[in-house]
Amino acid sequence: MTDANKTPANDVPEQLRIRREKRQRLIDNGGEAYPVVVDRTISITDLRQKFEAVAEKPEDPAEGVTYLTPGEETDVEVAVAGRVLFVRNTGKLCFAALQEGNGTQIQAMLSLAEVGEEQLAAWKADVDLGDIVSIRGRVVSSRRGELSIMATTWHMASKAIRPLPVAFADMSEDSRVRHRYTDLIMREQARTNALTRIKVMRALRNYLESQGFLEVETPMLQTLHGGAAARPFITHSNALDIDLYLRIAPELYLKRCVVGGIERVFEVNRNFRNEGVDSSHSPEFAMLETYQAWGTYEDGARTIKNLIQNVAMEVFGSTTVTLADGTEYDLGGEWKVIEMYPSLNEALARKFPGQPEVTIDSTVEELKALAKVVGLEVPEKGGWGHGKLVEEIWEVLCEDQLYGPIFVKNFPVETSPLTRQHRSLPGVTEKWDLYVRGFELATGYSELVDPIIQRERFEDQARLAAGGDDEAMVLDEDFLAAMEQGMPPTAGCGMGIDRLLMALTGLGIRETVLFPMVKPEN
Repeated sequence: MTDANKTPANDVPEQLRIRREKRQRLIDNGGEAYPVVVDRTISITDLRQKFEAVAEKPEDPAEGVTYLTPGEETDVEVAVAGRVLFVRNTGKLCFAALQEGNGTQIQAMLSLAEVGEEQLAAWKADVDLGDIVSIRGRVVSSRRGELSIMATTWHMASKAIRPLPVAFADMSEDSRVRHRYTDLIMREQARTNALTRIKVMRALRNYLESQGFLEVETPMLQTLHGGAAARPFITHSNALDIDLYLRIAPELYLKRCVVGGIERVFEVNRNFRNEGVDSSHSPEFAMLETYQAWGTYEDGARTIKNLIQNVAMEVFGSTTVTLADGTEYDLGGEWKVIEMYPSLNEALARKFPGQPEVTIDSTVEELKALAKVVGLEVPEKGGWGHGKLVEEIWEVLCEDQLYGPIFVKNFPVETSPLTRQHRSLPGVTEKWDLYVRGFELATGYSELVDPIIQRERFEDQARLAAGGDDEAMVLDEDFLAAMEQGMPPTAGCGMGIDRLLMALTGLGIRETVLFPMVKPEN
């Protein structure tokens, strides 16, 4: 680093300056601030499983556990490592609370008699809150009955240059999101949230694999943006000298897998959509998509319902989950099913009596007039046709019915270009959306497998794009070529993993994602 790039000493906050000086002093005295190897023979968690501090010995002790009463000591020597979250330095005896990654803590005691004058003085001079240290010593119970390590020696494992936040002061949501590493150190709930997501992902994969689904990976960088109606992120390949798109969905590649003979396939990975950011939307998000040959959208609905219920049972032990606000939400049993057009008309008659019913034959002009009645603002430019207007009006009228869990099925053809026409109802497709706690969680289809009709649908999308709809799909000749090889009847489903965590925990999307997208501070 050149002198021009160095931070002037007087610009460094005092806490950081003092800690940097301690780091340098440690090194100058022949020690290590960041050693490669750290003295550690057991984790704090495992130590607590082997030893327990108690007021008195139990009559029926657990096998493999040594119980220590207040003031009792052992000759068992261990070395543990952890982050210093509390320290109290007195004359001849110092106390510290050490925490390892999962939040488990243990008390360390350093006495003049055990560690000697030099090591005790170094502890007092060099150790700050947030430092990671290694403590070697005997397992004891303190006089107050707390399981402890009576240190015989200690070493710095990692000197923290930046101080932790004040332990008793809550971090703001913005600070938690921007500095998740600190959030994980300080807040048990943050660690619980991260662990819950890990367990949900594992349970999700376990269930799908138990049902014969195979997990694959498909391209993140795509030459065409397809598989969903959304605005893509655009990048450029210098090697190929072409624009590429971060994928908005893996659908068209997963369908290629079905054509190729992988009849039950799924993928869990990231999607990217260059759209709004709010409490339930993120431009980068985890998505599950499943496809099963020889299935219909009814089969897909059963797959998703059973999947969610099994995940809840495996992770939480019940299909009734307790949300962040303390309320309970029941995911068990059978879930309600409603149809889009009938439910729209029922709500319309109830809320705006006298308005004509909406049908598949309602014109764009009639629907725009109705949108004005229900308070829906229709953009002048954007190419909203019959299907888009019906769906938007339906959301306005029926949002109070969507606490669910509830499946809404049979959507307009226009807004479902990759979906099969309904077997018996004209003008609608075999598509459902699943709503949980008022927001859309998953969607499913009887997939369109006729390449001739698919081409017509793509051409309709191209016309919408020409009319100003920047979320319309593009015509994908390679995908059509795959369909022309012959694709079996197929059920497809997609579910947002971040939203699944929201449904199961009651948290906002930024709390269910370890490192959500945030605008830089500077």
